[in-house]
Amino acid sequence: MSTAYKSAIDLVRELKQKHGNWQNISETDAARMMSQNRFKTGLDIAKYTAKIMRQDMEEYDNDTSQYTQSLGAWHGFVAQQTMYAKKKYFGTTSKTYIYLSGWMVAALRSEFGPLPDQSMHEKTSVPKLIAEIYTFLRQADAKVLNDYFRELNAAEEAGQDTSAILEKIENFDSHVVPIIADIDAGFGNEEATYLLTKQMIEAGACAIQVENQVSDAKQCGHQAGKVTVPHEDFISKINAIRYAFLELGVEDGVIVARTDSEGASLTQKIPVSNEPGDLASQYIDFIEMEEVTLENAKENDSLLKHNGKLVRPVRLPNGLYQFREDTNIDRVVLDCVTALENGADLLWIETPTPDVEHIKMMVDRIKEQQPKAKLVYNNSPSFNWTLNFRKQIIAQWEEEGKDLSAYNKNDLMSADYDGTELDTAADEAARNFQRDAAREAGVFHHLITLPTYHTTALSVHELAKGYFGEDGMLAYAAGVQRKEIREGIACVKHQAMAGSDLGDDHKEIFSGEHALKAGGGKNTMNQF
Repeated sequence: MSTAYKSAIDLVRELKQKHGNWQNISETDAARMMSQNRFKTGLDIAKYTAKIMRQDMEEYDNDTSQYTQSLGAWHGFVAQQTMYAKKKYFGTTSKTYIYLSGWMVAALRSEFGPLPDQSMHEKTSVPKLIAEIYTFLRQADAKVLNDYFRELNAAEEAGQDTSAILEKIENFDSHVVPIIADIDAGFGNEEATYLLTKQMIEAGACAIQVENQVSDAKQCGHQAGKVTVPHEDFISKINAIRYAFLELGVEDGVIVARTDSEGASLTQKIPVSNEPGDLASQYIDFIEMEEVTLENAKENDSLLKHNGKLVRPVRLPNGLYQFREDTNIDRVVLDCVTALENGADLLWIETPTPDVEHIKMMVDRIKEQQPKAKLVYNNSPSFNWTLNFRKQIIAQWEEEGKDLSAYNKNDLMSADYDGTELDTAADEAARNFQRDAAREAGVFHHLITLPTYHTTALSVHELAKGYFGEDGMLAYAAGVQRKEIREGIACVKHQAMAGSDLGDDHKEIFSGEHALKAGGGKNTMNQF
């Protein structure tokens, strides 16, 4: 008998002896329900998953093939089915996380309706989604364990050996996995960041991703108009997040510091430098400036003494300051090193394309000062993956002197190239991208931010195209249900997935033979 299950039985037996009127309570049934609900609070989850992430980070440091992955989920059911699939095909949820994307919260979860990724959605929608995801993941645990306990009861009634079933219960691999949760730029000042972080942790988040953009002008990392903040401001946000973790007892909490500096060309303010070469001074060095004299300076100009000269920082009509061209990579490196020096655990660098060599170039520079630097990398749907890898292969072949006359470099997305040598090579590069980036460019965690936004749109599009057309009901029967049956997808029995079997067993536990159960002979789910 499993240790946890037996301990729960012993506990309930003691409680029954203590409370003499609890005789209707079955020790085994109560222990079963206790075993099926391992996590009592979101904080329990945050502490448990933080340890998983820390262990994974250590294993990656020792072996870069041990990288981790996640898919973005915009609903608890999506996260649940992701973990169901991972366990079905690979037997474990190990090295698999869930990513909570601020973009998808804005686009799909805001009470305002669909919004762009500009931190306009309600900040409370983020912890609400975290809690929802863990509700669905915990329900997945309860459902699968309930099936095991059904097996156990049947084996006991038949007088069969139950050791294998008890081992499955004892060694159960939970669907509850770490969430990396996007707090955007913190939704306000450092106090606002601290308060929201606490809610996110209390909902179950063990890893908080924060970016170095201005909160009130935040943009999606793959759009124009990004405005970064001085390092001192960003460090305050990192501090606020760490204090929230410590206050709530999540000692292993993980902070992911994201820099948008590669694509950002603007800053909102000039920090105060106290001595040459300090952090503020290094930030100021990146700002575009014009040498002036007092005589030719304009009225109300903002002027600085910089490197012994009087200069005017270039300021746009909206009041923002502009960085010098070609400083973006230097700014990325300084951002990352500074974040790691000031409490961040992992880095996130937004890049314009998925290019291992480009990522490696930046990470190598960071590792000169922070040898254990590791990335969380956004395998973004904003990249045209097919086009990017076809371009990379063409560039590689061009360098090798290969004949490229069969390809039009201005039309590489053409379906005419599907199935060609170019297509095969580019697809192989895409297949190996995560392995290569983990090995060569320090990427510990690979995520796709918005995959289930796109898969939902695609699957609904395909169903609607067939169902409202000539295929009618065949579109669903062949395009959805038959595939579910052939693949053995548990969700084909949607009543059970929603908790019907679990509820029936609870009714029987609570009411005995008086229970009115839904899973009888007339349940149409028996067709499956």
